Amino acid sequence: MNWKMNKKALKIGLALLLAVLMISCKMSISLTGGTIDARAKTVAITNFPNNASLVNPTLSQSFTTALKDKIQGQTPLTIVSRNGDYSIEGEITGYTVSPVAIQGNDAAAMNRLTITVRVRFVNSFDETQNFDQSFSRYADYSSTQNLSSVEAGLISSINDALTDDIFNKAFVNW
Repeated sequence: MNWKMNKKALKIGLALLLAVLMISCKMSISLTGGTIDARAKTVAITNFPNNASLVNPTLSQSFTTALKDKIQGQTPLTIVSRNGDYSIEGEITGYTVSPVAIQGNDAAAMNRLTITVRVRFVNSFDETQNFDQSFSRYADYSSTQNLSSVEAGLISSINDALTDDIFNKAFVNW
């Protein structure tokens, strides 16, 4: 009888210890190396207006969509229009084409399309994770090509790199 009581008391003690440990630990969800607070259910992402001096008319929509797709594909968060557990907003501040790889005859062999976005991220659970930062990425193309013929592909590639950078800063803390 004494052995059965000690065994039962040991099981109850272990169950209580486990319960206390689970309650006292901060739970979080990790996806692709990122950490999302277990209490977080939503992220508000506003449209990124194009405030660059050179404006591509489709860039605002394509960048905002790429960012939403990235977060939706990599997290369990639901995207909302406002009052999210996380908030991401900003604007496109730069869209430039510049020559690179200048040859001996002062002609550019390559051109570079650069896109810069300013992002403000707010974490409603941990304000030390908040940031206001610019991100910039570029893609090069041959100077023998017309920008309009390669622009959509370049923008898609740059948007992918920018959204990776923003996602990593917001959720992977690099």
